[in-house]
Amino acid sequence: MSDIKDIRIADFDYPLPDERIPRHPLAERDTCRLLVSRQDGSVEHHTFSELPGLLPDKTLMVCNDTRVINARIRFEKATGSKIEVFLLEPVFPEDYVLMFQAVGSCRWGCLVGNLKRWKEGPLVKMLDIDGRKVELRATRVRPLEGNGQEILFEWNDPEVTFASVVDAAGYIPIPPYLKRDSEACDSEDYQTVYARVKGSVAAPTAGLHFTPQLFERLRESGVEIAPLTLHVGAGTFQPVKSETIGEHPMHTEVFSVDRDSIGKLIKAKREGRKITAVGTTSVRTLESLPYIGAQLNAGDSSLHVDQWTPYEKTLPMPSHSAIRELESIMEYMDRNGVETLTASTSIMIAPGFTWRMVDVMVTNFHQPQSTLLLLVSSFLDRDPERERRQWRHIYNEALDHAYRFLSYGDACLLFPLS
Repeated sequence: MSDIKDIRIADFDYPLPDERIPRHPLAERDTCRLLVSRQDGSVEHHTFSELPGLLPDKTLMVCNDTRVINARIRFEKATGSKIEVFLLEPVFPEDYVLMFQAVGSCRWGCLVGNLKRWKEGPLVKMLDIDGRKVELRATRVRPLEGNGQEILFEWNDPEVTFASVVDAAGYIPIPPYLKRDSEACDSEDYQTVYARVKGSVAAPTAGLHFTPQLFERLRESGVEIAPLTLHVGAGTFQPVKSETIGEHPMHTEVFSVDRDSIGKLIKAKREGRKITAVGTTSVRTLESLPYIGAQLNAGDSSLHVDQWTPYEKTLPMPSHSAIRELESIMEYMDRNGVETLTASTSIMIAPGFTWRMVDVMVTNFHQPQSTLLLLVSSFLDRDPERERRQWRHIYNEALDHAYRFLSYGDACLLFPLS
């Protein structure tokens, strides 16, 4: 545990020239480049459209079907002061589905830009929603931990849901490292083609490379698809400011996995088929499931995986295959009559983590000194006796071959070293 907490984030740095960060995606999503890192450490260069022929036979591919919301809502006071309210997570209703179905009012935890200009009273914005004139009011309720504010939103049309309010009032919150304002094209570009469940303030960007035609070819090649939902929070952009990862607080994210996907995971595990995760959000969800199952077996139904749970050994650790733990989740769902498991995780996946679910990963190139680089390093090289250098080899190769990085960049297909 102490060895893991003492990992220095400076060891996960690399030079990233600004010109390697594209501000917009390619016109054809699946024409981006795909770097493949094989089990023997060799690296190959492909295009993303070649993915069906590069995945293991009969793999189960897991995708995050979260949908990015127009989380940035801009208000202008009568004085001319501009104030931006950034939706972070629902307060009431707390459930994402119920939140977007809410009518009349709701409360969110938010970040507020130019807060010092908002002394008192509500902010007001007039909206046109399907030809209906709707007044949206935002009122500060109380400060939250960190820099957050609880905001009460009210609107004067009982037939309009908050989903419609957000669609009309807000803007897509593109990542700060793109260094530009949101544009109309981001409403489509910054969504996966399979985005379904509203709630994220950032896209699961590994999925941006897929097209409907590519999915058809994947299915024809024998790839099975399973969705899950993890709503990506603003914490995904939170930089690591501490020298060691033990001092860095991981953000919490809510995820949901339905009965059908749990069943597919169990079946794939029993049949010895490989599980391919699309994106680090799918990885975090999948690798959290065995701990949820282990907690349920120990009588803990909190349905939350803490940052250090995988390393603390305070509960019986999940089995290597995780089948028993997945079955425990299914039994919990049966007992409670629910079709979808909803839980949360702040799991820290770093070198020293024991992998139980993910065999293959599709991901993008991540920021220097980020927790996502820790995750990639841990995934690639699981031998504690070896120096974990494969991630650096891959990134140097990508830099040398003019790959594009971050959200609208190119992709990797990663296999752990054997």
